Amino acid sequence: MAHPLEMRVLTQGIGEVDLTRIENYEAQGGYAALRKALKQMTPQDVQAEVKKANLRGRGGAGFPAGVKWGFLPDDGRPRYLACNGDESEPGTFNNRMLIEFNPHLLIEGILIAAYAVRASKSFIYLRGEFKKGARVLEDAIEQARAKGYLGDNILGTDFSQEIVVHRGAGAYICGEETGLLSSLEGGRGEPRNKPPFPAVAGLYGMPTVVNNVETLCNVPFIVERGADWFLSIGTENSPGTKLFSVSGMVRRPGNYELPLGITMRELIFDVAGGLLPGRTLKAVQPGGASSPVLLPEHLDLPLDFDTVQKAGSILGTAGVMVFDETVCMVRTALYYADFFSHESCGQCTPCREGTAWTARLLRKIERGQGTMEDVEVLKSLDTLMSGTTICLLSDFSKTFLMSVLKHFPEEFEAHIKGRACLAEQPQEVRSA
Repeated sequence: MAHPLEMRVLTQGIGEVDLTRIENYEAQGGYAALRKALKQMTPQDVQAEVKKANLRGRGGAGFPAGVKWGFLPDDGRPRYLACNGDESEPGTFNNRMLIEFNPHLLIEGILIAAYAVRASKSFIYLRGEFKKGARVLEDAIEQARAKGYLGDNILGTDFSQEIVVHRGAGAYICGEETGLLSSLEGGRGEPRNKPPFPAVAGLYGMPTVVNNVETLCNVPFIVERGADWFLSIGTENSPGTKLFSVSGMVRRPGNYELPLGITMRELIFDVAGGLLPGRTLKAVQPGGASSPVLLPEHLDLPLDFDTVQKAGSILGTAGVMVFDETVCMVRTALYYADFFSHESCGQCTPCREGTAWTARLLRKIERGQGTMEDVEVLKSLDTLMSGTTICLLSDFSKTFLMSVLKHFPEEFEAHIKGRACLAEQPQEVRSA
């Protein structure tokens, strides 16, 4: 049963009917937006409506999709659309739900977007572990083809389109759009220097739009209901709903579709049921593993792209991870450091070496073998690993670490001087 604060748009019908079957999707209005776009609107009309709606990218950056579409040069070259379904940010699992339970919504969104940007072909790049998602999508694509929604002269118009599902090999770096394109071409999943940007030289060197799964799933509703409807939801600068993936020390973890601008207190204590019995809130990561922590003082913070950024973190993918007083921030930082070190593609020295050394120093501290000098070295990485690499993995790999070094220095000191984890001590010791 939906919580009263939920607003189910993208998730309408999930859990109630089998939306992997095209007849069920059509029964609740599916593919009507595609029909409207192809028969009543020009590509320019669709672009204008999405731009007016200020649909901001749901994959992390929050950049307006309509503006991004407008960057493609009109130079006669073939254009491509790539859907980023790599979703490998720890703590994020909203795209997976859409892919596995509402695949036709994604297909419809891709088709409308491809029509709007005049793409000659579309690709869905899936995280390698999404075996079920790949099967569901491929089956849904064949259902759509049988109904005339895919292939040549779709719905009797001069618009033709094919969608190719491509599974990656489980590399976090392929969530970065140019790393994704390198992998899609059959090469190593290594990010590329920008400029040129994908809009000018993307897949196979051609103009390419890369959009996230959730971003594209919003497109049919904007086309069908209009930009003004979309702008009526959420906040002025962050309109629409967002799928929040809530995990950690809460009673009801899961995906919740809510208007952007809901407060962190409402999300954690109302929608997700609050903390586990007898626990107190310690910190929250609002945007997956690469986001700095927010504190209990931020509970009344509206969760939208700009407000969260002003508070010193990022909304990102809205992978909201909730920590209580039993969570060791040193151990958590080490977990993330190991992850980012493993997932670095190794092209850039600051990232390749910096992530590895971060993990080594944190392991040393976590084991009670560190020194306060090690902490100072970790702090210096904020400068050494920022703005010095091809992509932002290096920058984002240490944002959580820097935030906990700032807000929880006593935990690092306890591991170093007390040779013990402060989070594992009795309450009276932690609060002394």
